[in-house]
This record gives sequence, structure tokens and C-alpha cells, in this order.
Amino acid sequence: MASNVNPTVRRRRLGQELRRLREAKGMTAEQVAERLLVSQSKISRLENGRRSISQRDVRDLCNVYEVEDQRVVESLMQMAKDSRQQGWWHAFKDVPYSVYIGLETDAASLRVYDPQVVPGLLQTRTYAEALITGALPEAPQAEIEKRVQVRMRRQERITTSDNPLRLWAVIDEAAVRREVGSRQIMIEQLAHLLEMSQLPHVTVQLLPFSMGAHPGVSGQYAILEFPDAADSSVVYIEGVTSDLYLEKPHDVQKYSVMYEHLRAQALGADQTREFLARVAKDYADEPAG
Repeated sequence: MASNVNPTVRRRRLGQELRRLREAKGMTAEQVAERLLVSQSKISRLENGRRSISQRDVRDLCNVYEVEDQRVVESLMQMAKDSRQQGWWHAFKDVPYSVYIGLETDAASLRVYDPQVVPGLLQTRTYAEALITGALPEAPQAEIEKRVQVRMRRQERITTSDNPLRLWAVIDEAAVRREVGSRQIMIEQLAHLLEMSQLPHVTVQLLPFSMGAHPGVSGQYAILEFPDAADSSVVYIEGVTSDLYLEKPHDVQKYSVMYEHLRAQALGADQTREFLARVAKDYADEPAG
């Protein structure tokens, strides 16, 4: 196990290995839960990497699965120990969507569709602050600032990393027409979006209103892919109170096909930049109200 693999990915790999052992034994998660006197949901959370796993949990599961090779047991227990280390985002304490941040930090590529706002990795600080303030009207300023700081830190994957994230963003026209904060903030945000779209590892496409109904009308989602073949792709759907992570090949394939349709219907990269420049001019030319 490479030392630079983040704890979220470690937990995910460990969970996949534990699931493989359970299935090789021919047991269901419910049967394992009954043997260990725990809930079935705990077994499921351990296997999907959404919950920290202790070395004791690993030992107990290996006993249930009758793993005889002590080297395998010790290796899995070491993975459990490593998975309890903290990523950079834990320094901000109680970070929302921390599982997603862990996955994004280790991803090789990210395909995102957003129908309402500019994607977080492409936001300016002032846009992010205005957006979060509007979305969380009762949140204290300290909470808003913490979220903004995390968002800015996440952007290092595409701005300063030696191994940058390959980002492909399809954005609905509504996201750039919606005035977040002020016209000046939008002008600066559009200029930033244009600048970021020039990076060799970033592609931005705009989906204009004129396209009408399209496969993305159901809402925002992201597809994460990883450099290690052992790590399956993940579809991430952000929710208000909880998030959804889809990892089954059928689900990932379905969303990938949807994304290909979105890319085909959206404006090309050059056309998108021309469109964004026109929208920025509209904001600049609009008389003060």
C-alpha cells in the first residue's frame, strides 16, 4: 500500500477486499451481521468504505471468513490502521461531504455536470462565498468561511498539483445567467472560467437553453475515475441532507452514457468561450438597477 494514498481510498480498497472475502465464503451481509451481533448496515458501511474500520473489526471478520493465512490478516489489519489516518480536510473539522473530498483528492479524472451553478473547482473565492451564503442563510460566518477555505484548497488539484486532475465540466446556461452576489462578481467569475478553460487538463462546455430537454434535466452529478485499476469509478450525487455514491458497473455505465450525450449536445470548447465572453459583456453593459 503506497503511503501517499489517502485514507478515504484506503477504506474503500479495504472494504472491497472484505466484500470479496465474504462472497468467497458464500455468506450474505445479513449472515455476517448475525454472527458478529451487529447491524447489517454496519457491515454494508464497512464494505463500501463510508465508515472507519478498526483492526478489531478486521480481525473479527477474518475469523468469520476463516482466513487461515496470517499474512493476509496482518495486511488487512495494517490497511485498517492506515485508513484511520486523517486527510488534509480533517484539519477544518466537521467538513461536509468529506467522503467525496477524499475521493476527489485521489481521482485521476472528474466529469461533472451542473445545471444551476459554476462547479466548485472552477469558482472564484467571492463567487463561492456569495453562493454558500445564499444556500445556507442561517449558517454563521465561521461556517461559511470554513466551507470557502475547503473549496479553495480542493482547487489545488487543478491549479498547483504536479499530477493535476483531468476535469471535464458541462455547465447549463442557467449557471452563468444566475447572478450570484453581484454583476461584478459574475464578471470576475466568468473571466476566471475562461482562464481555467484554457488549461490543457480542463475542458468546459456550456449547454445553452436552446437545447431544450436533455439527459441532464434530472440534476447535478459527477463521475470520478481513479489511476489504480483496482479502484472502480464512482458516481456522486450531492443531496441536501445526505449524498449518494453509486459504484455498481451498471449504474456508472448509465451515467457515463448520459454524460456522453450531454457533451455531444453542448457547445464545443471554443464556442463555449465565445458564449461566456458574450455573457460577461451582458453583465458589464447592463445598466445599474
